[in-house]
Formats: sequence, structure tokens, C-alpha cells
Amino acid sequence: MKRFASAIGACVVLLLGAVALVSGWLPFGNGERAQAQVSVPAGLMVQPQVAPVAKLVGPPPVSDVLQSGVLIVVSKPTQQMYVFKDGALWATSPVSTGKRGHGTPAGVFPILQKRVHHRSNLYSNAPMPFMQRLTWRGIAIHAGRLPGYPASHGCIRLPYGFAKSLFALTRADSTTVVVTNEVVRSEDTAITLALNTQAPRAIVPGLPTPPKAALAVAPVPAQPAMPQVAGPGQTIQLAAALSATEAEAHWRDLVSLHPELATFRKVVIPAVVGSRQYYRLRASAPGAHAYCTTLRRAGEDCFRVS
Repeated sequence: MKRFASAIGACVVLLLGAVALVSGWLPFGNGERAQAQVSVPAGLMVQPQVAPVAKLVGPPPVSDVLQSGVLIVVSKPTQQMYVFKDGALWATSPVSTGKRGHGTPAGVFPILQKRVHHRSNLYSNAPMPFMQRLTWRGIAIHAGRLPGYPASHGCIRLPYGFAKSLFALTRADSTTVVVTNEVVRSEDTAITLALNTQAPRAIVPGLPTPPKAALAVAPVPAQPAMPQVAGPGQTIQLAAALSATEAEAHWRDLVSLHPELATFRKVVIPAVVGSRQYYRLRASAPGAHAYCTTLRRAGEDCFRVS
């Protein structure tokens, strides 16, 4: 009987302890209540959560994927897609973007998710073959009907065969998609627009925003644009500036940092893209493509032209 009574007493104590813990009368209450020590077996200890390492996330820079990767440029006014692989035109295709009231957003996007077989969870379980997600709010590239005008609910539709081939080409870590409201009718225009489109980068909480680099450019007299240099060698593009003066200043800065560029033939080429005037800073020399790779490793913008 004594053992039975002792066991009953132990159970009552445990039950009262559990009630006290749930009701907040132990140290997990509001601090005004009685303090007590609770012993927890080591194996049941809850480890404190470690905050994730803060980092910048977003699509790879356009200049990076032009060097090694896939750049996709979609022009809504012309309903056309341009795809570049390692800086060279891979293919083009007509598209159908979002209709009125469901417009496809312009901007720079990563590939967030890929699925060969996917159905919309927003629009009547509609099939979306070879889906490549651009946003978590329902915008994606996928195979679909192309009537010759914007007709989707915001997605970018492609012909079935092209969507399948593009799906096999892209990788999330080396693909950037640029959707523009500008008219694009050539691959050169597509690249220039992409390089001059700012990619938003989401900042994970906890990481201080990186300071913007201040560029001090000494004023210099504007110089007339020169025609593209002809002759042997390879051509690279180093910048698409908003003025000839800015392009010349950028060239001087590059030469001061990379003296080998002084042996290159420099040219500034004016170009109107959409409704904006740009000045392309290019340089030519034998072996320029290899040197472009060296510049990229040094953190400079550069891509191959010819």
C-alpha cells in the first residue's frame, strides 16, 4: 500500500507541475511569478536558432550571363524574345505576354523554379508546359497559345517546341530574364537595353545595405562619335554610357587601371535604343576576347561583340 500511495503521490506531483507550467506559474511566465529551476535532459535541450547568413539575392548580373550563361530579353511592344548563350545570339521567338488588366511586369528576373509539367493554381488549373517561374505571384515563361498579340494573364507564352528547347538550355544560377517596354528589333538593341536595365536585388534582413559607389568624373569637352574601327582583331564592349563625355571618362579610368588597354583601338559609337540615346564604348585588338575574360575577373563590365 505504501508503494501504491507513493506512486499515486508522484503522479499527482507531476500532474500539478504540468498544470503549473502550462498556466505560466513557472519561470516561463511574466517574471512577476515565482521562479523555479526546471531540469531538462541534455538530449531534449532545445538549441537556440541560428540566424541565417544574410546575403543579397537576385538574378545574376546581365554582364555575367553575357560572358557565361543565358540572357533572355523580351520586348512587349514587338512581342519578341531574344535568347543569348555566352554572349552570342542563340535563337529568337515570337511571344504572347499579358493582356490588358493582366500585364506582364517589366524588369529583371531570375529563374526561380522549373517544371516540365505544371498547372496554374490561379487560373482554372490551366496547363503550363515547360514552366520557368519568374515571380512567386504567377509570372512565368511557358508553352502556350500565341494568337499574335498579348493574350495571357501575365505569363510569357512561347511555341511548344521553343519552350521545350529553352527549358533545356537555362539554369537558375546562370540565367537572367529582362522584360522591357521598349521596342526591340535587333539583337544589338536587345543587349544594349539589357545592360542598361537595373536589376533589383532583394536584401535579406540583417545585412546592411551596401553603399553605392560614387563615381567622380572630371568634366571634359564632348568629342564627336567615331565610326566603328574596321580591320583585323576582335571587338569588345566595355560600357553603354549616356553621353560621349561619360564614355571617354570611363575609358580613361579603365586605361589607368588596366594599362594594356592603351594598345587597343578605342571607339565610341552612338546608338538610339527605344527613345534613349546611348554611347557604346568599344575596343578592338587581336586577342580582345581573351582579355575581356581577364577584365571580367577583375570586376569590370565587358562582353564580346565580334
